[in-house]
Amino acid sequence: MELLNVHQVNEVKNTIKKEFQPIKREIEVPIMDAVGLVLAEDIFSNEDVPGFNRSTVDGYAVKASNTYGSSESLPSFFNIIGTVEMGKEAAQEVNEGEAIYVPTGGMLPKGADAVVMVEDVEEVGDLLNVFEQVAPMENVIVRGEDVKEHETILRRGHRLRPQDLGGLAAIGITKVLVFDKIKVGLMSTGDEIVPPDTLALLPGQVRDINGVSINAAVQALGAEVIYGGIVKDEYDAYLKKSKELFEQVDFLILSGGSSMGTKDYTSQVMNELGDPGVLVHGISIKPGKPTILANCNGKPVMGLPGHPVSAYVLFDLFGRLIMHRLHGAEENIFFKQLKVKISRNVPSQVGRSDYIRVVLEIRDDELWAIPVFGKSGLITNLVKADGMVEIPQFKEGVVEGELVNVTLFS
Repeated sequence: MELLNVHQVNEVKNTIKKEFQPIKREIEVPIMDAVGLVLAEDIFSNEDVPGFNRSTVDGYAVKASNTYGSSESLPSFFNIIGTVEMGKEAAQEVNEGEAIYVPTGGMLPKGADAVVMVEDVEEVGDLLNVFEQVAPMENVIVRGEDVKEHETILRRGHRLRPQDLGGLAAIGITKVLVFDKIKVGLMSTGDEIVPPDTLALLPGQVRDINGVSINAAVQALGAEVIYGGIVKDEYDAYLKKSKELFEQVDFLILSGGSSMGTKDYTSQVMNELGDPGVLVHGISIKPGKPTILANCNGKPVMGLPGHPVSAYVLFDLFGRLIMHRLHGAEENIFFKQLKVKISRNVPSQVGRSDYIRVVLEIRDDELWAIPVFGKSGLITNLVKADGMVEIPQFKEGVVEGELVNVTLFS
């Protein structure tokens, strides 16, 4: 039996950064299809946004200085000379003592430098009583305040979010150059594993949890999944199916078969898939110590533990980082963290990194991390959790009230 030669967490992260490089398949896609993809170009604006001064409220465009000193007891008076229509140019000019009605988003007429809200005025025929003074450019967005012509909007390596696509639409960009989706192969192994739609389980059988949860986590990070199904613990069949899947993908994940049992063939299969083969077999971490990582002819292959909590935590730590590398994405784009207080003492064994699942909860207007304890085979530990807290290898634990970093699950 091969013995685990465990690596530290930072060693594994550095190995990933060293061994795997971005896949630079560039394609042009419509922005409607670009969410979750990574930009392969810098994006510049060819125009100002907005292209004109516009009102942020329903109100009356005026010269701000004409309103100074206005109050409920001493309003200022203006002649209403017209209305600005939405989507049309403001044709009239505002002069001293004049006001023009402007809807929210409407163009600010020439001569005006502020807008008084309708709540602060009273119309009496063609006369406008103004009860509040306004400052210059109050309730106004000026031309180019959102985006200036030639401004860099987004950088190469940025993963496109829904709001980014709205920003692109605002400057008239409808197609973008992005890195093509990476293809991730996923296969579950184990004699005890059966499909999730199995209605009646025989004694000793369990449904395939990882084939669903890891599949979803990969897709959430903007990749395409090719699912290879469930393979029994028989070496030749395992190797054959792994080779078939390996040829179709950029990153292969094998769920189960990463421990040191006599029927766990994952490390042998990885060494057959390409050189240099297995790089890491065992990480000084809880949960997920027997995780395997290989470089097979430049492609990453990852062997996850079968227990669903271990598998998901290890994918979240290292699978996400591998996908980050392959996407060519900017640093830390897939990792969202919060610094909050932890609700209780949590001891840890010095020499390994512990990852504690936590629920986020507001207590007395402060955000706290509440540990979720349980064995690595219990999927409900993940269902309840919002993220996880790392207790580094050289700490003996954390104490109640200590500030900790919570890495949010994808």
